Amino acid sequence: MASADLRQELDCSICLSIYTDPVTLRCGHNFCRVCIDRVLDTQEGAGAYTCPDCRAECQERPALIQNIPLCNIVGSFPSTLPDQEETGIFCTYCVDSPVPAAKSCLLCEASLCDKHLRVHSKSAEHVLCDPTTALGNRKCSVHKKVLEYYCTEDAACICVYCSAGEHRGHLVDSLDEASEKKKEKLRNVLQKLTTKRAETEKRVQSLQERRREDQEKAPGIIESVTALFRDIRRQLEDLEKRVLSEISRQEQRVSLSVSDLIQQLEIKKDELSGKMRHIEELCNMSDPVTVLQEPDTGDLCDTEDTERHDNQVHGAGDLDVGLISGTLHTLSDIITGINIGIYVREAADLLVDETTAGNKIHISDDRKTASRSDMYQNHPVTPERFQSPQVISIRRFSSGRHYWEVDVGKSVYWRVGMCYPNICRGGGQSHIGDNNKSWCLRRCNNQYSVIHNSMWIQLPDNIPCDRVRVYLDYETGQLSFYSLCDPIRRLHTYTAALTEPLHAALCVADGCITVSGGVRSWEKLP
Repeated sequence: MASADLRQELDCSICLSIYTDPVTLRCGHNFCRVCIDRVLDTQEGAGAYTCPDCRAECQERPALIQNIPLCNIVGSFPSTLPDQEETGIFCTYCVDSPVPAAKSCLLCEASLCDKHLRVHSKSAEHVLCDPTTALGNRKCSVHKKVLEYYCTEDAACICVYCSAGEHRGHLVDSLDEASEKKKEKLRNVLQKLTTKRAETEKRVQSLQERRREDQEKAPGIIESVTALFRDIRRQLEDLEKRVLSEISRQEQRVSLSVSDLIQQLEIKKDELSGKMRHIEELCNMSDPVTVLQEPDTGDLCDTEDTERHDNQVHGAGDLDVGLISGTLHTLSDIITGINIGIYVREAADLLVDETTAGNKIHISDDRKTASRSDMYQNHPVTPERFQSPQVISIRRFSSGRHYWEVDVGKSVYWRVGMCYPNICRGGGQSHIGDNNKSWCLRRCNNQYSVIHNSMWIQLPDNIPCDRVRVYLDYETGQLSFYSLCDPIRRLHTYTAALTEPLHAALCVADGCITVSGGVRSWEKLP
C-alpha cells in the first residue's frame, strides 16, 4: 500500500498523470512544466496569475523552478513497480500486499495477478478481459450474465438470455463484430474530421498569410500617406504664398495709383482755391464796370474733369477679388488630389467598341484612338453601329466612382461624354448630348458648351482644352467635365438620377481623339 500511496503523491493535479519535468511555484505546489505553462498562458491579460491548487496570486508571471528531488523520484519510480501498476488495479486474492492485476474475470468479478491467473479456470464461461474495476458494467443487469451480444435494433449490449427473450428476432451481432462496425464508422468520422481539420488549418494559414501581407503593406501605405500629406502641406504653403503675394502686389499697385491721384487732386484743389479767391474778390468789388469786364466765370467749375477724377479714384481703389478667388480655386484641385492619392486604384484600359464605330471614323489597332476619315470605312451594317462619326466604349459603368481622360490634340470640333447603351444609333438626335440618354462636352472652333437632351450651356471661350477629363460618381448621379490645364479647371457638373449603365462616348468631326491613361476607379477604404 505504501507504493500506491506514493504513486498518488506523484500525480499532477492538472493532467492527473505522473509528473513530467516537475516545477515548483512560490507557494510550494508542484506541476508538470507544460501543464502549468498552459495555465499561465490562459491567465495573461487577467491582471494576476494564480496557483491552480491554492489560488495564491502574483502580479507578474511566476518563475518556474525545477524541483530536482521530485524529478529524481519520478525518474526512478516507474522502475520500482511493474508496468501493470499504472492501471491502479490490484489482484483480488493477494491480501497480504497489493500486486498489480494482469486480467479481470467477468464471471468471478475478480481481478487476478499472473500467479493466480495460472490456476484460474480456463472454461469458456470464465471470460477474461483487461484489468477493470467496472465489472458490473460487463454483465446484464437483469440476468447477471456476461454481455456477449449487441442488439442493433435497440442499440444495447445483451446477454444470451436477452437474445432469447425480449430481443428475440432482433438482429444481433457479437460484441467484437459490433465493435468493429462501430470502429469503422468512427474511422469514417475521423477521416472526415481530419479532412475538416486540414481545411481549417489551411484557412488559418491563409488568414495568417493575409495578416502578414497586410502587415507588410501597412508601412508602405503609411509612407505613401505621409508623403501625400507632406505634399499637401507644401502645396498649401505655396498657395498661401501666391495668394498673399497677389494681394500685396495689388495693394501696392492700388496704393501707387491712389497716391498719384491724391497728388493730382491736391494740385486741382490748389487751383480751385485760387479761383475761389479771385471770385470772392470780384464779389467784394463795388465798381460794376470792373466786375463786368472780367471774363465769364462759367468755365471755372469743370464738372467733366471732376467726374473723370472720381472714376479714376473709384477704379484705383478696388482689389481684384476675382483674380484672388481664381487663385484660391486651386484648393479644390488639391482636395481632388487627396482623393486620388488615397483611393485611386490601378488604371485599367478603356477600349472603344469597333462594332459601334460610324463609317466615317477610323479606329486604331489598340482601340484607344478614333480619327475622322475621309474614306468610307465600309463597316458591316448592324443595329449597334452609329450612322454619325461616333463610337462608344466596350466597358460600361453601373456603380462606383471613375474618371477617364482624352487627348483631343489639334481637333477643333469634337464631343466627349457618356451615354446609355440604348442611345439611338441613327437620325438627327443620335449625336451624344442631343437626346436624354447622353451628356457631353462639345467644342466647335473656339466655342465650348455642355449638352444634354439638346439643351446647351455655353462655356467661356478662353479654355485651354488639349486634354479633357470625364468624372463619374454613379451612386450620386454626378457627371463632371474638367479641362486638364494648369491648374485643372472644372467646367461643368451634371446631376441626374442614373437608371442604366453608362458607356464612354466619342464624336470626332475632324482630327482624332485618344483615350489616354485608361480608366481609374476608386472607393473609400473600410
